[in-house]
Amino acid sequence: MKIVIASLAFSLISAPVFAMCVGTDTFSSCSDASGNNYSVTRTGNTTFMNGTNTHTGSNWSQTSTTIGNSTFHNGIDKDGEGWSSTCINGFCN
Repeated sequence: MKIVIASLAFSLISAPVFAMCVGTDTFSSCSDASGNNYSVTRTGNTTFMNGTNTHTGSNWSQTSTTIGNSTFHNGIDKDGEGWSSTCINGFCN
């Protein structure tokens, strides 16, 4: 689950960068050199992520829930558009 969240978080930014995160398994606060700052909250089988970019002023959010071998992702991108994806056994649509 953490790998999926990290992969999706990095796909939201224009250039590959590494994030520095501090916190616990339940709550983390992250930032990177591209100006992205985001929080990750984990509760049971659900992960919530909310982010902003200090350079552009954009915001985004994502919720991921894992049930068995399936993970359901829903979010709002930087343009305010909703999106969703389902991953089953590591294969996502």
